[in-house]
Amino acid sequence: MRAAPARPFRTRRRLTAALVAAGACAAGLIAGPAQAEGQRPDSRDRELHKALEELVGPPDGPPGAIALLQRGRDVKVYRAGVADADSGRPPRPGDHMRVASIAKAYSGAVALRLVDRGKLRLDDTIGKRLPHLPKAWHKVTLRHLLQHTSGLPDFTEDPDFQEAVAADPRREVDPHTLLDFVADKPLLFKPGSRYRYDNSDNIAVALMAEAATGRPYEELLRQLVHRPLGLRNTSLPRWHLLPRPYLHGYEFEPEGPLEDVSTAFSASLFWASGGVVSTPNDLNVFMRAYAGGRLLSKETREQQTKWINGSSVNPGPGRNQAGLALFKYTTRCGVVYGHTGTIPGYTQLAAATPDGKRSLTFTLNTQVSPQTPELLARMREVQEDFVCELLRH
Repeated sequence: MRAAPARPFRTRRRLTAALVAAGACAAGLIAGPAQAEGQRPDSRDRELHKALEELVGPPDGPPGAIALLQRGRDVKVYRAGVADADSGRPPRPGDHMRVASIAKAYSGAVALRLVDRGKLRLDDTIGKRLPHLPKAWHKVTLRHLLQHTSGLPDFTEDPDFQEAVAADPRREVDPHTLLDFVADKPLLFKPGSRYRYDNSDNIAVALMAEAATGRPYEELLRQLVHRPLGLRNTSLPRWHLLPRPYLHGYEFEPEGPLEDVSTAFSASLFWASGGVVSTPNDLNVFMRAYAGGRLLSKETREQQTKWINGSSVNPGPGRNQAGLALFKYTTRCGVVYGHTGTIPGYTQLAAATPDGKRSLTFTLNTQVSPQTPELLARMREVQEDFVCELLRH
């Protein structure tokens, strides 16, 4: 058992480091709406439930985990551990949470829907849409930004940004100023010449969407994504608080006290790159539509799914390849499309089959990254187990 939760944060420096890395408890299986009343979990359900429990159980494991798996109309929710260490209540599919870098899929959806409407083109450049940004960046295109081949310097790696976060992580900032932290820096490489995952990319994507329409990104997100899909519990706040009820996010050392970092930092620090708040239910609806291509025209979808090799280290299952604000995960059981994310307090995977008929969300309420390699490896194994169940015939 871990020690009781510690209420104050140990150091802001530690939180800053965790932000930069982005770039025996209750457990159970909840029957979905299509499961017959009184039906008992089968052996596969029990195996998946056990895998979650074993992920949560060790001293370095997350306090809680929740996975929502939908095959056709059948929805099942698997959970282990706690959503709130104070009350001991388990995670629930209606709990709000930070989706971390899955926010990049939302900004991708906005930009690609604007491409379909003729407001943006994939070959539009920063020089055309955002001429106030450094001249050295002007040849970077929307396509480069969406596929992380831009070469933009990452604002979250800038010492001045890190110093500002350490000084006041809850301070609301104007997201339009985030790229100012690296405006004096050149491109890291020639646009299109290599892949490098980068938080600056999706800030620029949102700024392009605003420049093309003359409307705030948050308004575009509501109009083009939230409303068409009925996402009533999804938002892009600029402050540090979360809607209730929420899945508490924690940071900790093995066998050490838990620090609740759910509201420790402002979502405006990451905006279109990592600031979205949603629930497992809403995230599942979004990814079914987005990964399944329902939001886009056939022509834009074809451009989105021209894959290149992604990162070799990824908090997702199998081997990944990068499309336009979407990843292809090739596992031992087959292929799913989706996105992952990590941020202090949360690790996320949302994926679906290419036709959108089967989907999975997988959430841990602590940050798992290459800085925690053993936990990362165990988590990826469990994620792949869930993907295999998703793809089972």
